Amino acid sequence: MIFWIVAAALALVTAGLFALALTRRDGDEEHPAAYDLRVYRDQLKEVDKDQVRGVIGVEDAARMKTEISRRILAADTQMQKAESGDANGSRYAKISALALGLVVLVGSFGLYTQIGAPGYRDMPLGERAAEAAERRANRDSQAVAETKVPPRPEADVGAEFLELMTKLRAAVTENPDDLQGQELLARNEANLGNMRAAYEAQAKVIEIKDADVTAGDYVLHANLLITAAGDYVSPEAEASLTKALELDPFNNLGRYYLGLMMWQTGRPDATFRIWDQVLRQSPNDAPWVPSIRAVISELAWYAGVDYKMPAPVPAHVSDGLSGPSAEDMEAAGELSGEDRQEMIQGMVDQLSDRLATEGGTPQEWARLIGAYGVLGDTERAQAIWGEAQQVFAQVPEALEIVRMGAQQAGLE
Repeated sequence: MIFWIVAAALALVTAGLFALALTRRDGDEEHPAAYDLRVYRDQLKEVDKDQVRGVIGVEDAARMKTEISRRILAADTQMQKAESGDANGSRYAKISALALGLVVLVGSFGLYTQIGAPGYRDMPLGERAAEAAERRANRDSQAVAETKVPPRPEADVGAEFLELMTKLRAAVTENPDDLQGQELLARNEANLGNMRAAYEAQAKVIEIKDADVTAGDYVLHANLLITAAGDYVSPEAEASLTKALELDPFNNLGRYYLGLMMWQTGRPDATFRIWDQVLRQSPNDAPWVPSIRAVISELAWYAGVDYKMPAPVPAHVSDGLSGPSAEDMEAAGELSGEDRQEMIQGMVDQLSDRLATEGGTPQEWARLIGAYGVLGDTERAQAIWGEAQQVFAQVPEALEIVRMGAQQAGLE
């Protein structure tokens, strides 16, 4: 209700301003004929005075009064016409103002019914977050989501491959604890488009590996679940992603899917914060990077961030080990003092420039801070450490890695 009151008030004010502009008269400016009338009346008085003083004769005075009177009549006629025109103009202006006001009022509300959201209730940020949390808690299960996915076309494979698959399935059924057999089954069932069989086999792989399971195993399981559900991140897929990120907080595919889940449950702002970090720490040839780049500017709007797309991260950055290493420092120790300083400074400057323009992994940030410590540039090391604390503020595990570099540089 408050929205409609405010909207109506704004529309009325706008219409009123238009009406005021149309009906306003320039009251400070008089018609030229009014000025002429005053002049002519003053002239009549002067003629009478001159006649009394004997400056002009009776006949001349009469002639001059006649001429001035004629001019007064002409000016008065002009004044009457002007007043009549002003009255008509004012009337037309009022009608135009009324019509324009109606157009503004009706047009604005009509436009809102077409492109707005009539009847949509107020949604404060806190309420939106609570609603997103409820949506996340009550979203469709994996089984329900799969029923909404259209059937996939059968894979075009030869009879020989299908025969081998029949044998593989039989062998795995006979020996379900065969790790290699289950891994082969998961991979090949996925290739055939049998996603349920694929993720069930991958779940068995995780069970067999037990304590030796890796983050990649869980991410693969989640990936198969998500594919089976038509790119929907179900609670079951989220559970696998959570376990994967507990083992490896920097698994970028797992973090990508986690961001996708947040978007699907009404938190695009959280998606932005996750995907921004993933984008900055992923090589440009990673399969999820194009998807992120296509939408992250829109996500930044939801997060209220004036976003600048980071430069692509070269593929060699993905190992997180670019920059001067311990071996580099040891090799530099064999050089003369001046050459060693120049060599280390060159590597450090190169890494610093890349992190500033392209981003990098927490290991690289830690290495850069430690390298500045070796060079004795404590001020620069402190500045980089302060910047890293902002970059990795939302990723505590990454921040701890960078902190080790700060400790190496003697900053903590």
